[in-house]
Amino acid sequence: MSVADIKADIKALIEEKQCGPIMIRLSWHDAGVFSSGKLTGGCPNAAMRFTDGGEGTFGANAGLPDVAVGLLKSLTDKYVTPGTISNADLWTLTANIATEVMGGPTIPTRFGRSDAASSKESVESQVGRLPDGDKGVDHLREIFHPKGFSDRDIVALSGAHTVGKCHADRSGFDGAWTSDMTKFDNSYFKDLLEKEYEDETSCKGCPQKKDKGGSGTIMLISDLALLESPFKDIVEEYAADQDAFFNDYVSAWVKLQENGCEGLRDSL
Repeated sequence: MSVADIKADIKALIEEKQCGPIMIRLSWHDAGVFSSGKLTGGCPNAAMRFTDGGEGTFGANAGLPDVAVGLLKSLTDKYVTPGTISNADLWTLTANIATEVMGGPTIPTRFGRSDAASSKESVESQVGRLPDGDKGVDHLREIFHPKGFSDRDIVALSGAHTVGKCHADRSGFDGAWTSDMTKFDNSYFKDLLEKEYEDETSCKGCPQKKDKGGSGTIMLISDLALLESPFKDIVEEYAADQDAFFNDYVSAWVKLQENGCEGLRDSL
């Protein structure tokens, strides 16, 4: 078993199933529970594998324990080996390869995360740890600053919405942010600046914004919050310079994936 072998199998899976966006979401929600503010603890430990309680039952994680983890089952069975590569490591690597396959930057991956042994190793709740799509700037800062992220990091990480879509049966929101859901580029920032949005309500009763131009794309309240100062200056920078976005995204994303981890190594 080598990292090259694992990467090749991940790439094949992403290309066959077109599942890159949900793999990014899996890693993000696994690692994103970390906090060092009023709430403490949390780390990427693949606790969502367990659905008898904890993170595997969080509303914010709907679709991940069944769809995303299910898609990875063959690779999990083939490669996950205690002391070599954990489930949490595999989820991390898969998200990073998915980003690259979809046209995004190359993201370095380190190994050595410890898997949760049961749902009891989950954090207590998603509240205060994972962001809500129907809230604004203050909420984003309340969630991300205790994780060690700056306003610039918040904007960079939000750029992951350039891929994927909201599913009403999972988040309550419905629709894609950009016209190409599997192309990782800076279209999200361009759309924020160039399109006009108006209020709508999803079929689940959640408030969101739709493109007035009829493209069918949407934004959430938390997305449009990035058009407020000082976030808007960064949005404008990323819309004009994809390389700047990619560079900042890699830095913030690796930090997200490694928060709460110790003793990570560069190789298996």
